[in-house]
Amino acid sequence: MSNAGCSSVLPAPCRQPGPRTVLPVPVAAPRFAARFRSNRRLRLTCASVAECASRIPPSEARRVRFLSGGRHRPPPLHRNRIRAGTPRCAYVEKMLVAETASLLDVHRKEREARIRKHLHKVELPPSPYDTAWVAMVPLQGSPHTPCFPQCVEWILQNQHENGSWDINDFGSSANKDILLSTLACVLALEKWNVGQGLIRRGLHFIGRNFSIVMDEEIPAPIGFNIIFPGMLSLAIGVGLQVPDRQTDIDGILHQWEMELKRQAEEKSYGREAYMAYVAEGLGNMLDWNEVMKFQRKNGSLFNSPSTTAAALVHNYDDKALGYLDMLVSKFGGAVPTAYPLNMHCKLSMVDSLEKIGISQHFSSEIEGILDMAYSFWLQRDEEIMMDVATCAMAFRLLRMNGYDVSSDELSHLAEASSFHNSLQGYLNDTKSVLELFKASKVSVSEHELILDNIGHWSGSLLSEKLCSEGVQGLPIFGEMEYALKFPFYTTLERLDHKRNIEHFDARGSHILKTQYLPYGINEELLALAVEDFTFSQSIYQDELLHLDRWVKQNRLDQLQFARQKLTYCYLSAAATIFPPELSDARISWAKNGVLTTVVDDFFDVGGSKEELENLIALVEKWDEHHEDDFYSEQVKIVFCAIYTTVNQLGSIASAVQNRDVKNHLIEVWLHLLRSMMTEAEWQRSQYVPTMEEYMTNGVVSFALGPIVLPALYFVGEKLLGFVVKDQEYSELFRLMSTCGRLLNDSQGFEREGSEGKLNSVSLLVLHSGGSLSIEAAKNAIQKSIVASRRDLLRLVLKEGTGVPGACKELFWKMCKILHLFYFRTDGFSSPKEMASAVNAVINEPLRLSS
Repeated sequence: MSNAGCSSVLPAPCRQPGPRTVLPVPVAAPRFAARFRSNRRLRLTCASVAECASRIPPSEARRVRFLSGGRHRPPPLHRNRIRAGTPRCAYVEKMLVAETASLLDVHRKEREARIRKHLHKVELPPSPYDTAWVAMVPLQGSPHTPCFPQCVEWILQNQHENGSWDINDFGSSANKDILLSTLACVLALEKWNVGQGLIRRGLHFIGRNFSIVMDEEIPAPIGFNIIFPGMLSLAIGVGLQVPDRQTDIDGILHQWEMELKRQAEEKSYGREAYMAYVAEGLGNMLDWNEVMKFQRKNGSLFNSPSTTAAALVHNYDDKALGYLDMLVSKFGGAVPTAYPLNMHCKLSMVDSLEKIGISQHFSSEIEGILDMAYSFWLQRDEEIMMDVATCAMAFRLLRMNGYDVSSDELSHLAEASSFHNSLQGYLNDTKSVLELFKASKVSVSEHELILDNIGHWSGSLLSEKLCSEGVQGLPIFGEMEYALKFPFYTTLERLDHKRNIEHFDARGSHILKTQYLPYGINEELLALAVEDFTFSQSIYQDELLHLDRWVKQNRLDQLQFARQKLTYCYLSAAATIFPPELSDARISWAKNGVLTTVVDDFFDVGGSKEELENLIALVEKWDEHHEDDFYSEQVKIVFCAIYTTVNQLGSIASAVQNRDVKNHLIEVWLHLLRSMMTEAEWQRSQYVPTMEEYMTNGVVSFALGPIVLPALYFVGEKLLGFVVKDQEYSELFRLMSTCGRLLNDSQGFEREGSEGKLNSVSLLVLHSGGSLSIEAAKNAIQKSIVASRRDLLRLVLKEGTGVPGACKELFWKMCKILHLFYFRTDGFSSPKEMASAVNAVINEPLRLSS
């Protein structure tokens, strides 16, 4: 055997690399990830330690100051001054680095533990408004005695100094939510003739802030225009006086009457549901027997304590009383604004974890939540099915995490009219529409017409909403705009993570009848996401520097014909295979991406027929090649780069997989080169292949094999030899490559046509005998892309197959990369198209919204 031709760039397996070695690591090198992490630790200086230490709580910082020379420093061993850089100074610095890193790790683990606690148990904040209505329920058979005296006691003990009742600490300024809660608490105390001083203070608070009630520009809880005037009328009826101008009070009551007349003119199920939901503002004007038809299996009305309590005040019901009994037993004297809300909150939290890129830290907790959600889904549990947003979110998260959920469960929302006739539709709930739109995009079959219909009407409705003044400026506006502009199959995870982190509302709350924080852990999520993303960027920058050295060491930058696409190739790796510990996968992906680009250009424009044949012959010989086998210097550079890189990656992959996989990597490259030669021969001979011939060869010549297939060995799963030869493995590759080939052909049709190349679009036109226009051919290609993408997603999400899930995900990740790169133009040939994406993922620091 001989490898003399490339010996200068491939160190011997048993020899340490010398200073002149071209490759940065030997064949049997340790994994890249460990090296990069080690380098970062070595570069952590006293200045960076001080920066880290500044973020440590004072109690812990004292321990750091001990090592860095604070007032508790032990006395020096001798009087001589120790110069900076001496062994002792280095020792102290090393100890300081280790101590700070340890403290930061402790704080990270504590933060993760707090998040984990909330994933296990949702903590719902109390609602003064709903608590007040529960407090107003009389004991059965004793109308002058409260059924839930503990709720009355909570009201008596929890008034603020300014006279209001408000559980959320959003500052001292009043809003409509606080005014609504305060008025409800005043009515509860008045009903049981207790807390007269509290009642007066509450009324004065309302009077001082009454202008807020009349200001239509200030956001209001659901049903405020009916509930607040209705309770105000009730207060006046029992003799309470709000210290405000009578004209203002009369104005509010007049608006209430006008709103009731407007509501009476509309006849729909959605309107009936809405009027039942806000029943506490209507009192004796309602037929309470009609209201009770909205009662759920748990005894509640809409899972709302206030609506259920109002119904009990006017119409006794055993199931409704049982629901409130359960609430008070569970939460004590203060109940939440909605219950159960457990599944909605947990799914929302899972969604947030995925959106900001930290879900991998909570895999077991997320699996438990999704298992529970799947059980609820199969049982058609009301907690999921009765709320549009929760149902749509559950469907999307379950499907994208591999659970077998049918879109038939969304059939009741297939038409826009069905949605508009629901409570959420009547409320014009943007969040519900957005969740339905997202759910519609996770289609895995052309037969899922329900999802197609939902996607059509929800997309149209969102587009209309974007043009309306009502949502512009709201946090959800940007999310709507992004969802419409970039379907989920055209997004890269790390780009999405950065955008979502930067727009994350750590104090975000939801407003039903009153404001509530769904899980109260948002600041912890944001802090962990920022820490994770920032650390990842430092790893990415190290890796990119390593890759840049690799390009120069292998003289790839000296090839005049080759496009320099290192940053694009690395972007596709870092933006999708983003966890820091998957460094080997990213390096493999990026290096092979660069090499396939070089080879593609070599076959297209850089190499002669003799050079191309020589390159293939060299790869076929592999270790048997000799120095005098090279036809040209160009061939030598290209082959040696492939040879040394594949040997290096093959050695590491073999160690990871505990079996020899190098030959498989060589076969992948040989398969690619032969397919590229076939296309070159077609072009030279002006042969027009059939569409079948073109696609059979094209899925290989598109050059995804050397990029994706070696990376599968580095994602933490054992990929057995028989699996690599399995039909599922081949089909995953075929579908992914079909999407890429056709996307490239569709967007690059004009460019390739000007170069005299045939592609699928031109072939369809040629073989149609003139009956098919270019536009019609492009439409046919687009349908094939959609079908291949859906089939690929279905195969990736299918559980219990031979190819491990983490490996299957790489096929889907590459499919998403291709959709983004060819989204509007031939992105890989447009230098400026991806520049901002590269900077966003690798270089630009996070900029959090204030």
